[in-house]
Amino acid sequence: MYNGTGLQSARGFGSNGYTQSNKFFVTPKTVLPGGVAGGQGLAGVSRKPNNDIVEHERKRQIQLKLVTLEDKLVDRGYTDDEIAEKINEARRNLEASEVRPPQPQIGEYWLYKTRLSKQLM
Repeated sequence: MYNGTGLQSARGFGSNGYTQSNKFFVTPKTVLPGGVAGGQGLAGVSRKPNNDIVEHERKRQIQLKLVTLEDKLVDRGYTDDEIAEKINEARRNLEASEVRPPQPQIGEYWLYKTRLSKQLM
């Protein structure tokens, strides 16, 4: 045959020349700087958390604290009006004490770059 395909035998080539690739051979993955494998991509590595999701999680935590407080007040025998008043007061205190993530500003990166370039000049 051609290209050295097949086995030499006493009666000529021992194959018809058809070759198959080994589909189960796994090539080792290259590791990029930062510990990212070559086939993974970089989409999930440097993403910032979504501010809407972070805000929603913060509100869920506040609501969870309020529900536990309400259960404790009911167990202690407070009236519905007293419970509502204490819950509203606790909600205001928790919302005021929680730190909110900074909201992204339009052109924030551009402002950072211009300030940096002015400092370097």
